[in-house]
Amino acid sequence: MADVDIDARATQLRIDWSQVDLNSIQVPSGEDCGIESDDEEVYHDDQLEFDTGFGNIIVVDNLPVVPAAKFEKLEGVVKKIYNQLGVIKERGLWMPVEPDTGTTLGYCFIEFNTPQEAQNAKEKSQGYKLDRSHIFAVNMFDDFDRLMNVKEEWEPPQARPYVPGENLQKWLTDEKARDQLVIRSGPDTEVLWNDARQKKPEPVHKRPYWTESYVQWSPLGTYLVTLHKQGAAVWGGADTFTRLMRYQHNMVKLVDFSPGEKYLVTYHSQEPSNPRDASTVEIKVFDVRTGRMMRDFKGNADEFSIGGPGGVAGASWPVFRWAGGKDDKYFARLSKNTISVYETETFSLIDKKSMKVDNVVDICWSPTDSILSLFVPEQGGGNQPAKVALVQIPGKVELRQKNLFSVSDCKMYWQSSGEYLAVKVDRYTKTKKSTYSGFELFRIKERDIPIEVLELDNKNDKIIAFAWEPKGHRFAVIHGDQPRPDVSFYSMKTAQNTGRVSKLGTLKAKQANALFWSPTGKYIILAGLKGFNGQLEFFNVDELETMATAEHFMATDIEWDPTGRYVATAVTSVHEMENGFSIWSFNGNLLYRILKDHFFQLAWRPRPPSFLSPEKEEEVAKNLKKYSKKYEAEDQDVSLLLSEQDREKRKALKEEWEKWVMKWKSLHEEEKLARQNLRDGEISDEEEDEYEAKEVEFEDVIDVTEEVVLSDYAQE
Repeated sequence: MADVDIDARATQLRIDWSQVDLNSIQVPSGEDCGIESDDEEVYHDDQLEFDTGFGNIIVVDNLPVVPAAKFEKLEGVVKKIYNQLGVIKERGLWMPVEPDTGTTLGYCFIEFNTPQEAQNAKEKSQGYKLDRSHIFAVNMFDDFDRLMNVKEEWEPPQARPYVPGENLQKWLTDEKARDQLVIRSGPDTEVLWNDARQKKPEPVHKRPYWTESYVQWSPLGTYLVTLHKQGAAVWGGADTFTRLMRYQHNMVKLVDFSPGEKYLVTYHSQEPSNPRDASTVEIKVFDVRTGRMMRDFKGNADEFSIGGPGGVAGASWPVFRWAGGKDDKYFARLSKNTISVYETETFSLIDKKSMKVDNVVDICWSPTDSILSLFVPEQGGGNQPAKVALVQIPGKVELRQKNLFSVSDCKMYWQSSGEYLAVKVDRYTKTKKSTYSGFELFRIKERDIPIEVLELDNKNDKIIAFAWEPKGHRFAVIHGDQPRPDVSFYSMKTAQNTGRVSKLGTLKAKQANALFWSPTGKYIILAGLKGFNGQLEFFNVDELETMATAEHFMATDIEWDPTGRYVATAVTSVHEMENGFSIWSFNGNLLYRILKDHFFQLAWRPRPPSFLSPEKEEEVAKNLKKYSKKYEAEDQDVSLLLSEQDREKRKALKEEWEKWVMKWKSLHEEEKLARQNLRDGEISDEEEDEYEAKEVEFEDVIDVTEEVVLSDYAQE
């Protein structure tokens, strides 16, 4: 439009543009004649960037106030901290001082290369504890500009309508007292109710491609985590499963929750371009509810490969072991000759230093207390014995230590209530050509933590499996030679021996290589997996008797529901056939079986601990018959309903059959005349006299065999 106006004005003034040299026109200095430059928009953009160009600067407050003599030392400390979080520009640290005395004012400005580095430094150093009196308060420089522009007069914020979210514990209030489980098969992930009364699962939520690898429940069952290329996500609820939070971590491979569900640890490893190099590892710790990254750890896989039950790309998993209890106060990491224990208030090392323990190879937390057990193997060719030690955190006080001689290996097993620690010790024989096994049993709650030594009746027996009874004082051991090892049961306290371990009994020659205790104790499954093709024996340890034996052919996984009422056995896609899962009662009755092609995973939803006191639980157990009447009546109603449904189903099938028969009888009658015409006027379909039955015999040579038989004379 402007060009048209200029052309019209030029015509009006009788100006011929073809005769005008535009380059020869010069505007007086400092004068634009009202014509805006083509670069004006760029200029405004530059001004905008200049106005907000402090996004790469942070302000660190609560620094120590020091005299001029200590200025350089304080500056060096601050640089050392923040150089780990980003690249500080040259002369990018400015610490104001009192002009007269040179004393610092307790804050500084730090300029990074990029706003992203500044934001990262702010998030990670906010609340950093330099010492007891100086905890960093960190802000972005731009925040001050925003705060300075706050209006003088207060304006009430607009009230947002309250939209209640779904109660994340609602699934615990199911009227039928059912439990949920999640399964993955093919592209689908499904959450189901286990409806044992109806002998089938009830669908809750199903979603294709919900995760790109696997799913995992949080320890108390509040969240379900899924993994994606961009990171992890948690979902919650009883049936809607809305997304609650996302955690940015590209190509995440593994996740782990803290016991109290406050923190989520994510893991990613990157394969090196040079095969000779180790993989690079990045681990992030997030606040589950806010999604805020609390700290990250980076390094090569070798730095994260010591200890741990399993791993990926050379690194052990979980890398961080969380202290017992719900407060999620401490977590530990094992590295070469070092145990690093962090506290979650500031996500820094306790006492700002790691514990130096030469040659330590394994650590394990008590499930209920801040007690760390550690194992150090023999050193110096056996001159320095192996040891197992218990260390109290945060004081790092050694509570107990046991030296062990001629040790090949050790495995530590904590009982779920933290009352006992069993250490399986593999020792060399005198010839050093073979090993034998025994146990060192620590009584954690007793004075001075006494230790007992337990050896099997035949100490040369190989120990195949060990498992504590949850919340109890008994344990089971599979020992002996395959394919028919023995299973023995022991108790840490009996009526006769309250302070010594006692053997309860031994089951001879069992097809078992794995032990699965009920979460409530008393019952155990002796399972024969892998080479034993899914042999199952449901055993009552109180009575020392077998309740049932069964088989789930090729079973790969066994998992009790959190209440101890039901057991799931599964065949996953490691086998090509019979994929799916079965649900059993605690005493070995098969309730139902579901087949699923390409079946990958099954996991019960955990339950949080009961709110009932131990006294109330004991009272309920004593009066179980009184409480059970209500549920027995409900079970009877369900049984009658199922029987009625079965009768209705059979009645419907019978009526459908009779209707089908009547339909074909009617059709037969309608076609009678047509059949008569086809038979040249013969009337009846049914008179047998009109037909003649004949029997025909024939012979056929099936085979000819030629055999030479010697006479008695020829034999002589």
